[in-house]
Amino acid sequence: MIELPKLILASGSPRRSEILNSVGWEFEKHVADIDETEFPGELPAAYVERLAREKAEAVAVHFPDRYVLGADTTVVIDELIIAKPIDLDDARRMLRLLSGRQHEVLTGVAIVNNGNTTSAVERTRVKFAELSDEAIEFLILEGSPLDKAGAYAVQAQAALFIDGIQGDYWNVVGLPMNLVYKLVSQAV
Repeated sequence: MIELPKLILASGSPRRSEILNSVGWEFEKHVADIDETEFPGELPAAYVERLAREKAEAVAVHFPDRYVLGADTTVVIDELIIAKPIDLDDARRMLRLLSGRQHEVLTGVAIVNNGNTTSAVERTRVKFAELSDEAIEFLILEGSPLDKAGAYAVQAQAALFIDGIQGDYWNVVGLPMNLVYKLVSQAV
């Protein structure tokens, strides 16, 4: 029988909570308060892994004997980080940029246990169909784009416009569970 240790989730993401609940992994949520500003010249993979580590380590200070999970997800196209939109016009800009193109979703995952941090990055390629102005407006009005990297949720309305995914679907939703499981297993 596999035993999954109870986690402390250092994230306020409702999608991460939903994913953990869907696999039956017990957790408590304690949101980390860190500065998420990119460093000059920082590569996207280094950026998400650093943020995942900082989130987990900030919360682990309060839970030294527990498994603390930190994660950060971003969308990358042409080596440009596409974070969460600042407003609906920014969301429209992002969706136009993604239209008819392939992009990567990167999630940094970190586990802290007993003062030790292990981390890694999951990469998944996503191909969007060409988006008409009507499709973009549909995603803006129905897809709640403001709290999502890249302004879309693959598990919701954007599913209508996804031509293909190469890699871990759960990574695109916001938490690559196989990677989480591997890192927790290594941290035992």
